[in-house]
Amino acid sequence: MRKTLIAPSVLSADFADLGGELRRIEKAGADWVHLDVMDGHFVPNMTFGPGVITAMRPHSNLPFDVHLMIESPEQYLLAYKQAGADLLTVHAEACPHLHRTVHGIKEMGIKAGVALNPSTSEEALRYLIQDLDLVLVMSVNPGFGGQGFIPGVLRKIKAIREMADAAGRDLRIGVDGGINVTSGRQVVEAGADVLIAGSYVFGAPDAAEAIASLRS
Repeated sequence: MRKTLIAPSVLSADFADLGGELRRIEKAGADWVHLDVMDGHFVPNMTFGPGVITAMRPHSNLPFDVHLMIESPEQYLLAYKQAGADLLTVHAEACPHLHRTVHGIKEMGIKAGVALNPSTSEEALRYLIQDLDLVLVMSVNPGFGGQGFIPGVLRKIKAIREMADAAGRDLRIGVDGGINVTSGRQVVEAGADVLIAGSYVFGAPDAAEAIASLRS
């Protein structure tokens, strides 16, 4: 079994000190930085764009995992790559030409992921699984941090892992939403190996302790 990666979500960080927050989680043992980009259209919230990610980039050596919760993401791939993204994840629901969008990401020389909302079937990935580096399973309805975990996604995680194994694909499966020690254990047992945790890490008195508890 591969190491479980912990990717704290900046959505729950102190936005008045993003540089300090990035340094804090890197020191605490985080593996990736998860950056939720929201446009107020695809999801009912707004966060930040490529300019803020550009400003954050010098403050961390960790890979930037950029999650585009936006309409027409194909129009903005280059901007986010230039801002410092190491991995770009788009939503299947936002991409009418998902294959083209995924290949557009990979042609820029960075990794590509696809996210699925709770009500979206894993079948949306069946003819694309060979091209992906990450599948991000949303375990809450996206748009806001601090929501409760939806247990029904565990079946989806298992199905995606089985699909990837059948295709001979060494695929990372991330889970985003309501992740804590209990739900983290459940999703890893189901086949996930990247845990996106926002309030559980950034809201903890000791971020290193919170990250270690998730990893164990």
